[in-house]
Amino acid sequence: MLDFAIFAVTFLLALVGAVLYLYPASRQAAGIPGIAPTEEKDGNLPDIMTSGSLHEFLVNLHEKYGPVVSFWFGRRLVVSLGTVEVLKQHINPNRTSDPFGTVLQSLLRHQSGGGTADKHHLREKLCDHGVREALQNGFGLLQKLSEELLDNWLTYPETQHVPLSQHMLGFAMKSVTQVVMGSAFEDDQEIVQFQKNHGTVWSEIGKGFLDGSLDKSATRKKQYEDALTHLEAILKKIIKERKEKSFSQHIFIDSLVQGNLNDQQILEDSMVFSLAGCIITAKLCTWAVCFLTTCEEVQKKLYEEIDQVLGKSPITPEKIEQLSYLIRLISFQTLVLYALGVVLQDPNTWPSPYKFDPDRFDDDSVMKTFSLLGFSGTQECPELRFAYMVATVLLSVLVRRLYLLPVEGQVVETKYELVTSTKEEAWITVSKRS
Repeated sequence: MLDFAIFAVTFLLALVGAVLYLYPASRQAAGIPGIAPTEEKDGNLPDIMTSGSLHEFLVNLHEKYGPVVSFWFGRRLVVSLGTVEVLKQHINPNRTSDPFGTVLQSLLRHQSGGGTADKHHLREKLCDHGVREALQNGFGLLQKLSEELLDNWLTYPETQHVPLSQHMLGFAMKSVTQVVMGSAFEDDQEIVQFQKNHGTVWSEIGKGFLDGSLDKSATRKKQYEDALTHLEAILKKIIKERKEKSFSQHIFIDSLVQGNLNDQQILEDSMVFSLAGCIITAKLCTWAVCFLTTCEEVQKKLYEEIDQVLGKSPITPEKIEQLSYLIRLISFQTLVLYALGVVLQDPNTWPSPYKFDPDRFDDDSVMKTFSLLGFSGTQECPELRFAYMVATVLLSVLVRRLYLLPVEGQVVETKYELVTSTKEEAWITVSKRS
């Protein structure tokens, strides 16, 4: 089961190719093989839930209908591309849009997502700019938080089991809250409270909305609404402060404030980035470290590259671009708008489709194909771009000083939800490099 996880580091396991944002006049996908909506309102969500996850749903759909298939997410038509050859023929037409963000806003029942295509494009550009500026200004913070985690792990005896998922979630929460919301979240108590409310909201987004169970439980629904209200109150307060005062450090929200969006639009876009950014960053870091523990040779090659590129010097944005092996190591988990869970286990494309092998991306033609899909730093999903940078900094810091080791006998199984995670805690051990 562990090998399947490489295909599962994905919210929605990559909601696939072209999501059409206009409600279709017809409920039939024009000439594209696939299935009609099971329900008018929910589309094929019942089928997805019956399959167990979107990944398993897509695997079955592609097996039955071929490399290009269609289905319905709510009232939106989705086209899924399931082989490398099909991807080569398809330059992403949605480079100015983020289907995952659209889906998340729908699940949060946000109301300002309408308007003209130009307005939607403007909001996407502001989010993209916000991530670039926040990463540039917050790079030192990411390194500091990574070093703090390293210092913590260095104190552990070699036999101590480290709860990887728990630590990565806490690390991601600190990274996202401070880069998105600034110094208001330097206090650990604020972060703990945010994490609690975030967990309540995200668990219902990932399951309660999709299977309809949230509306059937008054207690759960109240807990969800209370947690969401608390998160909104925090964001509203910070938005107000950033509008009224000047601050030395540029954060994500500043880009939205400066973009002349109204308060509701700023709130919604900040909420989506905060919720998705935390969970995507946490899961990406978890799976990256988890896989490194399973392959000593990959970890050795990564250490040698880090040592060669960085030496005794600190990591910088410029040095990151030289870490080509590290980029390949994370690339297989990149969250793009295609059915990568299907593509990456295609035996016609990969000689060992279920093996953790970063070298599969060493081939120039493969990298050229995947670069068109958003690799090499051009991902259109702002949450992914943030998570990608955080994971790169973290791995550079950890592998430089530590051996990352698996717990003997542990089998890490996958839980497929909106964002795929481990069924149970993933435990590792660490030892100092000499």
